[in-house]
Amino acid sequence: MVKRINWGALLKGFTWIICLSGLVVLMSFISVKQQSITCKNIKILIPGADNFIEREEVDGILNQSQGRLIGRKLEQINLETIEKSIKANPYIARATVFADMDGVIHIEIQQRQPILRVINSNDQDYYIDRDGLKMPVSGNFTANVLVANGRIMEHFSGKVDTLITKLAADLYKTALYIKSDTLWDSQIEQLFVNDKNDIELVPRVGIQRIILGTADSLDVKMKNLLAFYKQAMPKVGWDTYKTINVKYTNQIVCEKNKIDSTAVVSAVLKLATDSTQNESPDIDSLIRDDIKKEETTVKEKNKTDTRKNK
Repeated sequence: MVKRINWGALLKGFTWIICLSGLVVLMSFISVKQQSITCKNIKILIPGADNFIEREEVDGILNQSQGRLIGRKLEQINLETIEKSIKANPYIARATVFADMDGVIHIEIQQRQPILRVINSNDQDYYIDRDGLKMPVSGNFTANVLVANGRIMEHFSGKVDTLITKLAADLYKTALYIKSDTLWDSQIEQLFVNDKNDIELVPRVGIQRIILGTADSLDVKMKNLLAFYKQAMPKVGWDTYKTINVKYTNQIVCEKNKIDSTAVVSAVLKLATDSTQNESPDIDSLIRDDIKKEETTVKEKNKTDTRKNK
């Protein structure tokens, strides 16, 4: 019995053969074309507001890696080596290097994004970036980020490295959380690690120390703090308490700021999801307004003091 020819499959196979043959011819054409193309220009793209690395520094990396590029044949330039050399810079997170048929080498660079500056117990100074990696400070640029100091034992080798201690990881998680929330980003200006290894939040408005403890149950603790801000601060004022302790997830313990008072006030809250459920959505904006008013008052007071001293 004669088998019927599957013309569909045959046509499909024939089409694939033609496509592959065309691709081989095209690649051969590009290879031959590249042999005759010289590098005419280098375009470097470094997006973002941070300026850890400048165009001149990238030019220096290129010269050190491959020498002068403009005027050379593209086939003589190792783009992969250039990419690796650029990625070796501690301020660069990612780099892509490619050449087009017009003889232009394109270099696209993504800088590391620091979210926390750490000054450890040995006065070593370094950043922790958004990916949780340690990176060095720069003489060219200072990032406007949270600062953490105090009893921090995390060492820095001088090169990009991962976090070792749980405390450093907790500082990173806390900074990341604060940065992601516009209210806390405007209110918290510093992290401090005390002698008990507790993380403390230093606010821009108010003189109290906010004792966070660790980054465990961080979302619950910060929601409890927000609930306390909503319920207590409008009534008692920003400078009533010396400490606000939120390290326990089911309560907030406050110590009054008055010297002659030894009373410790314990404010037991429900879980944050319950305690903030019925709050007006305008409360957050009111808190932000209070922060701005307090900042303005502090600035005006400083100006007045400066005039008196003159």
